[in-house]
Amino acid sequence: MIQKIAFIGAGSMAEAIIEGMVNKKVVKSEYIYVANKENEARLEELKAKYNIVGNTNKEEVIQDSDVVIFATKPYDMENAILDTREFIQPHHLVISVVAGISTDFITDRLGKEVAVIRSMPNTSAAVGYSATAITKGKYATDAHLLIAERLFKAIGTVSVVDEDKMHIVTGISGSGPAYVYYLVEAMEKAAHEEGLDENTTKQLITQTIIGAGEMLKQAKDPVNVLRENVTSPNGTTAAGIQTLSEYQFQEAVVNCVKNATKRSVELGED
Repeated sequence: MIQKIAFIGAGSMAEAIIEGMVNKKVVKSEYIYVANKENEARLEELKAKYNIVGNTNKEEVIQDSDVVIFATKPYDMENAILDTREFIQPHHLVISVVAGISTDFITDRLGKEVAVIRSMPNTSAAVGYSATAITKGKYATDAHLLIAERLFKAIGTVSVVDEDKMHIVTGISGSGPAYVYYLVEAMEKAAHEEGLDENTTKQLITQTIIGAGEMLKQAKDPVNVLRENVTSPNGTTAAGIQTLSEYQFQEAVVNCVKNATKRSVELGED
């Protein structure tokens, strides 16, 4: 049973997970502790919104915690580990939500046999719809993996993968919400240019995205069949798809995912 969770890092990903945990009552909000480098205003903001405990003193944040979640930027990760390793003990479960950083990197910098779980959630955790992938480090057991799985299932779905697949996971689901939002921005622009009001536009696009997601979730047909079922010959959808094809939409998305994956690798190497 998790009694206290300590977050190292107070950015958007940390907030999304915290919001999901508080909404789903995974842990009582007063037992969620957050530390960052020095931005006390940000900690006060999170405290006011979620009734958690914010503190720049990392020792106090980690003390008596069961789980320590690193949620820093990749380039801050090494310093964050070095700043906290004297407070992290073998009984802790360390979870990283940092893109590109391997479990071996974390274990080596900690300098002790601590269970490490690497995860890649996304910001949809805030509303309980994260798509999270997790993998375990060399000192983590199946029991540790189960704890992480239960934790992240409270804020969405969880997939257990081999660590060498975490980079592509980052490129697909970690960054994925931004791709969808980028598409929605374009659809909104087209709607506004054609005179559709903002409220109607948002309602129609939002429900379209939700409906397509539910179809993907529930339908037994593969995605290409779902697309073809909407695309009548010489119809409106066919005209739209033809335009996307002319602009090499699929190729752009494939390269988008590959470049995000490549950047995840680079972040780990850096």
